[in-house]
Amino acid sequence: MKLGISNVITLLSGVALFLFGMSLMGDGLKKVAGNKLELVLYKLSGSPLKGVLLGTGVTAIIQSSSATSVMVVGFVNSGMMKVKQAIGIIMGAILGTSVTGWIICLSSLEGGSGWVSLLSTSTLTGIVAVIGIILRTFSKKQLKNHVGDILMGFAVLMFGMSAMSSAVSPLRESAFFLDLLTTFSNPILGILVGMLFTCVLQSASAAVGILQALAATGVITFAVAYPLIMGIAIGAAMPVLLSSLGSNVNGKRTAFVYLLIDVLGAIIWSILFYGANAIVHFSFLNMSMNTVAIAALNTIFRFATVLVLTPFIGLIEKQVCSLFKDTEESGREQEDFARLEALFIEHPAVAIEHSREAINNMTLEAKANLEDAFYLIGNYSEKAFQFIAQREDVVDKYEDKLGNYLVKITSKELTPSQTKEVTKFLHTIGDVERISDHAMNIAECAKEIHEKGIVFSAAAQEELRIMFEAVNEITHNTFNAFINSDLELAYRVEPLEDVVDNLCDEMKLHHVDRLQRGICTLNQGFVFNDLLTNYERISDHCSNIALGLIETQSDDFDPHAYITSLKEMRDHNFDLYYNEYSERFALPK
Repeated sequence: MKLGISNVITLLSGVALFLFGMSLMGDGLKKVAGNKLELVLYKLSGSPLKGVLLGTGVTAIIQSSSATSVMVVGFVNSGMMKVKQAIGIIMGAILGTSVTGWIICLSSLEGGSGWVSLLSTSTLTGIVAVIGIILRTFSKKQLKNHVGDILMGFAVLMFGMSAMSSAVSPLRESAFFLDLLTTFSNPILGILVGMLFTCVLQSASAAVGILQALAATGVITFAVAYPLIMGIAIGAAMPVLLSSLGSNVNGKRTAFVYLLIDVLGAIIWSILFYGANAIVHFSFLNMSMNTVAIAALNTIFRFATVLVLTPFIGLIEKQVCSLFKDTEESGREQEDFARLEALFIEHPAVAIEHSREAINNMTLEAKANLEDAFYLIGNYSEKAFQFIAQREDVVDKYEDKLGNYLVKITSKELTPSQTKEVTKFLHTIGDVERISDHAMNIAECAKEIHEKGIVFSAAAQEELRIMFEAVNEITHNTFNAFINSDLELAYRVEPLEDVVDNLCDEMKLHHVDRLQRGICTLNQGFVFNDLLTNYERISDHCSNIALGLIETQSDDFDPHAYITSLKEMRDHNFDLYYNEYSERFALPK
């Protein structure tokens, strides 16, 4: 019994060292490669074949298909890469992760006499470890430090592999273990065990490494290894799926591609292999597998899957798009962007009308984001926070596409009224995008308040409530004035903007007084001031939008007459509106 417990402890420590060594080596490789890997993936993945080759190469370097796939999910989530491009890279990542198995094969090297003894696992591991620790400890150059990390990671990985092999070596004599392995030769059970095992480890390379350690005992047959390898491939999708939980629809589609490819690979090769075996009765099923044979089987299975599925990348894209349908928001966004086609620029009236519809939807997105951010304070949830972040990405895309499109329209011959419209749009999109940015900032303040358990004093809460109502009023007036071209509503914005500025100054003074009296803490003060700063900036951008609207709608239009328009805003019932808002949003004494 003592021997059994000792072996279990040795096995677990070997697994721990193996995982740590693989992580250390992968991190070192990524640091040596620098940030160029992301740039390479982003810029050079134009065709499916390029994507597969790049995914294979990058994964072979960083030793993690999950890391490569998570990176690609991020690209697709941000709009930098299409789902179709990502599928090729993920296929390459699935193939590239098999390289680790070949590295592990070095652990099976055995030394002989003389110089050949230098090739033994223990000697090789020792030499690599010594060189690694020297570079890590004594070198002042960062590159050499990272190379030291790679070598140390390799040495730890090999030591862990040796520990696992020695721990499981007695199992070759265990009748119970041999009977258990026989049950794994059942394809369905073997695939499920391999899948669950990899989900727990969160690493296909580690799962294959442990299988190789078992194979070193001579008890793993082809019939056992084959379904386990397929299950390990499927289980490797778990970290990628988890990474997509906060992603948009395209990000979720990309993550699901990883699972879909491995599942399809397992189905295809299970049907073909076991179907052929039922007819031919393969003689090699009971063949004992060693570490090299496991590495070869793993690589062949992955290569065959990628080879067969690469021509069907377009079909796979359609399948994941049908499984994860566009939300109402993403559908509207895509419809707007589809309208902004270059061919319409030759017809300015059509192009301007399409731009108007897109900008109106952009303002609605920004308005919804701001309202959700306001609600998040005191009602925080991670799901709502992620939704605000996703909508902020949408607003950014609107600004980028609309800005480029409107500039192209200005190159055409426009009527005076069309020139007014385009100028108004160009005035507006930057300020709308900045308002959405500040909504994101407010959401981050809400997250900080939630995570740190910050509770404002009753006086501070009341002041923030009043400020919230004032900012909500100014954004409501601004967006409605723009969408409906309502000049009377636009004239109300600047007086309220002055009131918001005054409120900010007054609230800051009140907060300093509360700090001095010990009612509020410095920690509360940072978040309080951040909120006020964002509220004030939002009202400034609302003023810009209203001012641009008044400029372009006035009869004596002059796109450079900022001062004249500002004076007109102050003359047009300015004092009346200012007094109304000052009374309505007065702070308690």
